[in-house]
Amino acid sequence: MHWQVIIALILGLIYSYIAVVTNTEQFPINHFTKNYISPFGEIFINLLKMIAVPLVLFSIISGIVNLKDVKKLGRIGTKTLLIYLGTTMFAVTVGLLVVNLWKPGTKVAEDLRIEKRIEYEIWREATPDVPVLDSICASCDYPEKAMEIAADSSRFEIDSDVKEKMQNAAESKDKGPLYPIVDAVPNNIFDAMAKNKMLQIIFFAIFFGVVLIQLPEDKSAVMIGLVESANLIFVRMVEIVMVAMPIFVFALMAGTLVDLAGNDVNKLLDLLQFLLHYSGAVIVGLTLLAAFFYPTLAKLIGKLSFKKFIQGISKAQLTAFSTSSSVATLPVTMDCVHDNLNVPKSTTSFVLPIGATVNMDGTSLYQAVAVVSMAQLHFIDLTIAQQVIIVVTATLASIGAAAVPSAGLVLMILVLESVGLNPAWIALILPVDRILDMCRTVVNVTGDATVSVIVSQDSEA
Repeated sequence: MHWQVIIALILGLIYSYIAVVTNTEQFPINHFTKNYISPFGEIFINLLKMIAVPLVLFSIISGIVNLKDVKKLGRIGTKTLLIYLGTTMFAVTVGLLVVNLWKPGTKVAEDLRIEKRIEYEIWREATPDVPVLDSICASCDYPEKAMEIAADSSRFEIDSDVKEKMQNAAESKDKGPLYPIVDAVPNNIFDAMAKNKMLQIIFFAIFFGVVLIQLPEDKSAVMIGLVESANLIFVRMVEIVMVAMPIFVFALMAGTLVDLAGNDVNKLLDLLQFLLHYSGAVIVGLTLLAAFFYPTLAKLIGKLSFKKFIQGISKAQLTAFSTSSSVATLPVTMDCVHDNLNVPKSTTSFVLPIGATVNMDGTSLYQAVAVVSMAQLHFIDLTIAQQVIIVVTATLASIGAAAVPSAGLVLMILVLESVGLNPAWIALILPVDRILDMCRTVVNVTGDATVSVIVSQDSEA
């Protein structure tokens, strides 16, 4: 299957290139791709999400029932959250290390950096509540250029997509520091399932499972049997969907890249030099985590060889790369970790759904790299204290983040604002975000699998 998926990815890449370069009014292949190929990719993601929500619900309840001991559940739950927190902070630290060594924001023409710095100065003057950063004031050295840029109002127009994400971030920020805890408790479990509110579903599932195992056996037997049967049904549904996975992956890859490039092959070349260095720094950081850090943890603690670990989760990684969603990949991840890495279902059923919701190592790393890279591009040298703030903010912001494509952009706005930078800067990295989103989702899923292996050592003890 994994070879079929790799071939589908390559064919999707080839098709998208041919579609972009041959698209004309007489032969509108882009239009054909959007209307007749892309929908199959969307169907694939929808199918996985449709299965994921009830699978999370029944798998967590099933996992708790199989543990049978509330004290053991508490120990495993605490261990799981602490490990997820630790790996996330490590991921952000790796990102900061890579970006400070690479300095992608400085690998561009100085004229471009000066323009960007002047734009920042003008924005800061118009935003008096933003703290003044101790750095070069480019506008003071280039007054004529500053006046020219200030007169060009189009430079400061915010794209509607960026506006929407800024609005979402503002709403999250205004809700207060304890709102994520409040939001984790559902007032209607059916509404939570309908809206894919994963934290609320997990809370309900844990509560339900804990109460269920405390009932007398004669009272709980029927419900436990129902939960186990439902769990098996949804696992089987995943297996059926996976049969057609290569076709769906081809449609996803072709549709995504054609939509990204549009009719203009050169659309992504505006800030190509910066984007290439920035993307390179992100991918290096993500590779360090996925190819070295996680396999090392799995080997030292889980007693799994590098080869067995990577081969065991390869299908989940490919699915994550294709869907850019930890939740959509969750059914495949659970299958890989249980069948290939021999982690008990009681552990995978509990640890992986939580990880798909709160563990965003790849997303946190990319936020750190992106924020520092954009600051460098604008002649802003962030202090150690400010970078520590990035570590803390990115770690906390990742908890409860929606496990869906590009959710990291909303979180990045919160991180930018935490160190006094312009949240509209996310527009700079939008052209390559979808590709990097695919890569960082692979890391998120690999991290979930690793923590599941580690926690399983405790559950087997």
